[in-house]
Amino acid sequence: MSKSTKWSIFFGMCAVLLGGYAILLLPSEREVKSLGIFIFKLTPFLFAALAISLFDPEIFKRLRVTVPIAYICFAIFFFFYVPKMFFDVAFRDAGNLYYMTLLIVPCLILAFALMYRMGGGSTGMVLRIAIGLLILMLSGIEDLAFLTINPHEVGKYNPIPEVWSWASHMKVRIGHYPTKYEAFAFIGVHVVLALTVAFYHFRWLSPVGRYLGVYETSKPDPVEREAYAGS
Repeated sequence: MSKSTKWSIFFGMCAVLLGGYAILLLPSEREVKSLGIFIFKLTPFLFAALAISLFDPEIFKRLRVTVPIAYICFAIFFFFYVPKMFFDVAFRDAGNLYYMTLLIVPCLILAFALMYRMGGGSTGMVLRIAIGLLILMLSGIEDLAFLTINPHEVGKYNPIPEVWSWASHMKVRIGHYPTKYEAFAFIGVHVVLALTVAFYHFRWLSPVGRYLGVYETSKPDPVEREAYAGS
């Protein structure tokens, strides 16, 4: 077993343990109560992204599980989340649906990253996908889209509120509920960060890649080849 796969298993175990604790033992709340809880709930995702990015894709091929795993990822979304969503819309309040959505979106991001890795994607590019999409998820773009693409009647959400009093995920990071223009700036900064993750070379991370045994299981693609030039 390669060094990178051993690290992958370690990070995967951390993701399962912390994710299980967050889902089963922490309150299922829509509002983010504190920055500490916010950061803690991100750690299972980050560990899972590392586990996926370091796992040897050849193992998936040898075991012939590439397509079944894709089916499983689809089944979790379509045979679990979608029926739950329909049930909540029909018979329950929106709070549970919102919480379920907060859980399923990171799972979808990890599924995209996993599909890319199983197809032979390199460690660095898998992490670009996972981290970049997470940044976009946390950016508040969906809040802006809720306000702009839906036909709101004049009232609470039309015109765009001067203070976004529902955006607790922004509040815990800037210290207060954002004003409209603070929210626009917040979103803009996150979009820039996501683009940086997508295109910046990250050469200074090459020693970390060598320590984790990245090059034992995958070769850098052209983008990463330039990033690791001279390493």
